[in-house]
Amino acid sequence: MPKMKTKSGAKKRFKLTGTGEIKHKHAFKRHILTKKETKRKRALTKMGLVHDRDKKAILDLLK
Repeated sequence: MPKMKTKSGAKKRFKLTGTGEIKHKHAFKRHILTKKETKRKRALTKMGLVHDRDKKAILDLLK
């Protein structure tokens, strides 16, 4: 039987940390930035962690 393939979309969007957390990039930072406050744009630049409820589904995509 062939190996299971990783979903390439999930591979590009999520990254595992050493402690088992899943990092992701924030949305809403691509365009229409003039109406957003500087503080908000700066916060969207940083990586975020996936919520515990979504972790299992994302790990299934990354297998």
